[in-house]
Amino acid sequence: MDKIYEQTMLFDFYGELLTEHQRSVYEDALYHDLSLGEIAEERGISRQGVHDLLKRCDKILQEYESKLHLVERFAKAKRALEEIERLALAAEEDENKSKADTMAAEAAGMKNRLEAIRKISRELLKEL
Repeated sequence: MDKIYEQTMLFDFYGELLTEHQRSVYEDALYHDLSLGEIAEERGISRQGVHDLLKRCDKILQEYESKLHLVERFAKAKRALEEIERLALAAEEDENKSKADTMAAEAAGMKNRLEAIRKISRELLKEL
């Protein structure tokens, strides 16, 4: 994951566990794209203080993820759902193919895709 995306995901999942001050400063940096100087001036603290606070928040959020793995599980579920969508689309496309294709080949392909969808679904259900 690129750093901004990772920070955003971690904040989305664990941001409420930060203090109000930490959450507010982190939002300013991450979502409002304010510089350290702008945040420092707005809050009446030093740029170094803002930098240290952001680093501390990053570390806290990473620690939550290392213990709870919510972002990791979310990403895994998202990939599985994307695969289900891909398999369903392939099945739909097969259905729309010309009637010259043999029924046996279509049925075998459909069976394989359905088995893959069921496998992915079972894995998702275990995660939830």
